[in-house]
Amino acid sequence: MTDHEQAAFPADSIDPISLTRSLCQIESTTYQEGEVGDLLADLLGGRGWQVEKTPVPQPADGLTTGPRWNVYAGNAGESPDLVFSTHMDTVPPYIPFSEDEEFIYGRGVSDAKGIIAAQVAAAEALRAEGFKIGLLFVSGEERDSAGAIVANLNPKGSRFLINGEPTGNRLALASKGALRAVIRSSGKMAHSAYPELGDSAVHKLVQVLGRMLLLPLPSIDDVGPSTINIGQIKGGHAPNVIADQAEAQVLVRLVGPSEPIRAMLIEAAADQAQVEFTLDTPFVRMCAVEGLPTMIAKFTTDIPHLSNWGQPLLLGPGSIHVAHTPFEKLAKRELFEAVALYIQVARQLLR
Repeated sequence: MTDHEQAAFPADSIDPISLTRSLCQIESTTYQEGEVGDLLADLLGGRGWQVEKTPVPQPADGLTTGPRWNVYAGNAGESPDLVFSTHMDTVPPYIPFSEDEEFIYGRGVSDAKGIIAAQVAAAEALRAEGFKIGLLFVSGEERDSAGAIVANLNPKGSRFLINGEPTGNRLALASKGALRAVIRSSGKMAHSAYPELGDSAVHKLVQVLGRMLLLPLPSIDDVGPSTINIGQIKGGHAPNVIADQAEAQVLVRLVGPSEPIRAMLIEAAADQAQVEFTLDTPFVRMCAVEGLPTMIAKFTTDIPHLSNWGQPLLLGPGSIHVAHTPFEKLAKRELFEAVALYIQVARQLLR
């Protein structure tokens, strides 16, 4: 930290780098957020915030266990005017925290544990100035927004929600939606030397996915195109066995309503596969704030699932290009700049 940055953070205030380090030293891949939630609840409670921990259910498939929470912090008996929010979960695999003079590295430093630290530091400063501020940290954003969906059932009456994702400290004017689908094919098992005796589910699935990759997805001028990604494929038993089952996980980034895309996927599946839609997060547009640089977020956030928490803004340090990669990193200076930026934006909105 430079002398200037040290001066900006008194001895009793939150050091965003130290807090990021503590958060990143806990693995919190989606469905394993409990321990990170406990750390934040204890920290904020110890600093005079009134803290609520709301359970977030594990998926019904029973493959994951253990407690997971949303953590909300505010002032006792007070409705916040503005709430900072982001997510506690990360994508796999876990990457240990490290740092050098310029950067911090590891899973979550930019997506989104560094953002948590910046928001806590900013909220503490704003609270000291007399602003009515809340903090909301949720589970499950990287998979199904389960925590945001739970949180939306219990809003706190805030006028504004500043959601944190890696936007390079630029304000996002729009965020693409996400339509996730499971494509399943079934067939008949047989010896691969006699394919006429079987019916390959894998062959059907490959043909269906080929058609999906050629779909004429929509595009809008100021945001860009919808895109499709086939993220996972599995099926069959062995190279010498005709496959009786196969499935793929498909994700479409939306720039408009999902209904036309749903229809196209179902048509592409025809009679060769079944389509199950497992997530539908809409495309959203957001407002600008005078004097702030802007961007378009090609990724999806929890914002559509937090509609009861006030007018949304999307802003945070870090690059989405290194999030979800083995090279996740965040410049220390950018983290401190984010704290100052969160404070600036909150002041503009509330004054």
